[in-house]
Amino acid sequence: MKTDSLWYYLFQTAPALFFDLIGQTSLASVGYEFRSIELKQTAFRVDGVFLPPAESSLQPLFFVEIQFQRDPYLYHRLFAELSLYLEQYPLTEDWQAVIIFPHRKLEPERTYLHRSFLASPQVQRIYLNELEPSTVSIALMQLMVQPPQQATERAVELLQQTPPSGMSLATLTELIETIMVYKFPHLSRQEIAIMLGISELRQTRVFQEGLEQGLEQGLEQGLEQGLEQGERSLILRQLNRRFGELPDNLRGSIATLPLAEIENLAEALLDFTTLADLQTWLAQHS
Repeated sequence: MKTDSLWYYLFQTAPALFFDLIGQTSLASVGYEFRSIELKQTAFRVDGVFLPPAESSLQPLFFVEIQFQRDPYLYHRLFAELSLYLEQYPLTEDWQAVIIFPHRKLEPERTYLHRSFLASPQVQRIYLNELEPSTVSIALMQLMVQPPQQATERAVELLQQTPPSGMSLATLTELIETIMVYKFPHLSRQEIAIMLGISELRQTRVFQEGLEQGLEQGLEQGLEQGLEQGERSLILRQLNRRFGELPDNLRGSIATLPLAEIENLAEALLDFTTLADLQTWLAQHS
């Protein structure tokens, strides 16, 4: 799983994490939607944008850049995308840009050209390794930059914490597990669950919602089939939240996938940025 995709998944699942990170927790309840936006007539794609709801149009729009690799032209690209977005969406009232680094070493060396932008209060640069883990949200995001052994110990501690406001324990558990799957790609989810003290994923949202949905739709067909249906329904909800209501043909393709492919899709969808990615994946696995 790509690092950027994991961060976008975290922000789509729990937008309040972002607003806690930038110190604007009051905006967490406004109803921002995190999306990927393609700009017309160019090859630019703005991968991370927090859009305020229509009724809160005076609230700022947030451009989010996750930078875990060295890129000497980061600010050239970011501010070009930002300016192009404002040209194509001239009714935008206000904006802020947030760049998230694991540490300062990935800062581009040449920043003089963009000094006005970087000195502006509209641009915020965050270095995860320098933050104090003052909240569960920040400690959760810092798991991304901690060494495996330290991250494992911290993950176990976080599982005992009270989730942030508006987040269920099941969601917090799922997010922690997803981060640890990224950090330990050689381990299965079941092995991660054992390592963290989670018994067979029972505390994750996937398992809990799968159980609930499966019991409603398939008690007479047995618990195993019910869980499969629940996991399928959860994936459809996640895809609908990311891309809007899916076309009937795509829903039909997902409905016919065997359980093994459903589990593969649950992993793959974290890397999808457009509906075309889903269509390509289904064409390869149907």
